[in-house]
Amino acid sequence: MDASDGAPSGLLKNMEVRVKQLLSLTVSALAVAAVFSVVDVPKAVAADQLTIVSWGGAYQESQRKAYYEPYMKETGVKIVEEEYDGELGKLKAMKEAGNVTWDVMDVDSGHALAGCDEGLLEELDYSKIGDKSKFLPGTALDCAVGTIAYSTIFAYNADVYKENPPTTLMDLFDTTKYPGKRGLLKKPFGNLEWALIADGVPAEKVYDVLSTPEGVDQAFKKLDTIKKDIVWWEAGAQPPELLANGEVVMTSAWNGRIGNAIKEGKNFKIVWDYQEFDWDYWVIPAGTKNVDLAYDFIKFASDPKQMSQQSKYIAYAPTHVDAIKLVDPAIAPTLPTYPDNMKTAITTDLVFWADNNEELTKRFNAWLAQ
Repeated sequence: MDASDGAPSGLLKNMEVRVKQLLSLTVSALAVAAVFSVVDVPKAVAADQLTIVSWGGAYQESQRKAYYEPYMKETGVKIVEEEYDGELGKLKAMKEAGNVTWDVMDVDSGHALAGCDEGLLEELDYSKIGDKSKFLPGTALDCAVGTIAYSTIFAYNADVYKENPPTTLMDLFDTTKYPGKRGLLKKPFGNLEWALIADGVPAEKVYDVLSTPEGVDQAFKKLDTIKKDIVWWEAGAQPPELLANGEVVMTSAWNGRIGNAIKEGKNFKIVWDYQEFDWDYWVIPAGTKNVDLAYDFIKFASDPKQMSQQSKYIAYAPTHVDAIKLVDPAIAPTLPTYPDNMKTAITTDLVFWADNNEELTKRFNAWLAQ
């Protein structure tokens, strides 16, 4: 769930709304989400096989319960699950070899844009999915339709901090007040934004500052202040493990992973301050031989009633406005879209990362090696 490598600058044409406006638009959309309208789900689909690729772990388990198992029961289609690391290299190799064996993929926002621009993904026909206007702003793209809203947060073990726990993003960077190791995703994506905010840059100006050489230097300088205390993670399952085994005292994480650990009895607490808001999407790989079946599955998974079920299994929010009102009210406070959780939320600027990820990743890897 991170930005793609080396996506070209032409991605602007793929955006329906300017990403920097997504947070305010999303809040508005959440406020007006109202009339429930179920997308008609076909009852008769010829038995076949569909290969769906996702991220594994608790997230893929939530998809299995909310989508895969009900779809197989509904249609008789066999779903074969695969996992990947989020990169598009394997898909590109399949397409070049003329042997695309993946039919549906769950991708992050950066790869949704990059894959479309590079011709690796089918351009979607929304008449085969549902009402395009019913999806939250920024989640109905040319080649990708939103499946979840998630966020990067940081969390701590409440057994460690029984008094005076961390409450702000600044605490993540304060090793004097809160000594100990911190877990961070081993990518520049998200970390540079947080570093600038912790250094006093207003959230609304982060990408303006990060667009300058001086701003990039400032972000890395702030990361320098905690570099020796960072434990880097690369897979979503790692942050809860790092907290549980005491290897770190706090860590960035995808909110759903921490939410599931809490459900399982871990005494973890999420700090929503400056959560980094983002999306995941369903896409159809260009070259799959099962395009019609792929559309049928995505239509099923985009049905509001069906989409609202996933939040039962992991704390990610729906992207269809009619699904939002169907989420169990008891679950809503655990989701990134809950109003109290969004007070300081920042929305990842996908265009910025599409244009700058390759260069900033090189800079980040050089910084790691120093």
